[in-house]
Amino acid sequence: MKLTYRVEEGARLGALLWEFGPGWRMISSALLGGGIGEREWVLNAQVAAGYARMDPADHLISLGPSRGAGVGMMTAASVDRYVRATDGGVRAWATVGLRVPTWAAAPEGHQDPELAPIRVGTINIVVALPVAMTDAALVNTVMTVTEAKTQAMLEAGFAGTGTASDAVCVAARADGPQELFGGPRSDWGARVARAVHTAVSRGAEAWRDHHSRSAFSGK
Repeated sequence: MKLTYRVEEGARLGALLWEFGPGWRMISSALLGGGIGEREWVLNAQVAAGYARMDPADHLISLGPSRGAGVGMMTAASVDRYVRATDGGVRAWATVGLRVPTWAAAPEGHQDPELAPIRVGTINIVVALPVAMTDAALVNTVMTVTEAKTQAMLEAGFAGTGTASDAVCVAARADGPQELFGGPRSDWGARVARAVHTAVSRGAEAWRDHHSRSAFSGK
C-alpha cells in the first residue's frame, strides 16, 4: 500500500493505493468496481468536504492505475491517518471520519448533512485474506466487517452504527480451496472481525483525539 498526494482546487489531498495484482477476487460496495469480481487494485481517495463533482467514477478512474480493473472509494477523512491491523493472516486498513455518525435505522426523511450533494464515504475499510472464498462467504465477510465496525464505534462511545456513506472492500485469493463461511465464529471470519475491530477502534480514538485538540486550539 502506498500513500500519495495531489492538489485539487487548492487543497492537498491524499490517496491510498493497494496494488494487489492478478489473482484476487474482491467484493465491494464502492462507487468504482463494486460488486464481486476479479480486481487488481484498490484506491481510497480523499476528496474535499462538500465534494460536488457528478462524475465520481470517472474521477476515480483518473486517479487509479491505468492497468487492470480496480476498486475505487472516496472519503472526506484524512487518509494519511489510516490505521492498519492484522490477525492470523488477515490484514485490515481503515480510514475513519466521524463528523456525522448515524444510526442505520433513522427516521423517515432523515438526511445527514454529509450526503449533500453526493455521498462521500467517511469510514472506509479494506480487508485482505490469504484464502479463496465462495461468493456467499464473501457476502458473509462483508456482514462481519460491518458488525465489527459497529461494535468498535459503540465501544468508543459514538452514537451510531457508522456513517451514512461508509464503503467496504474485501479481497480474497482467486485460486485455491474456497472457504464456505465468513461469519464471526468461522475461522477466517473471526480473524476478520478482530482485525477490523482493532483498526476501527484505533481510528475512532485517533479521530476523537485529533478533533479534541483542534477544538481546544480553536482550529
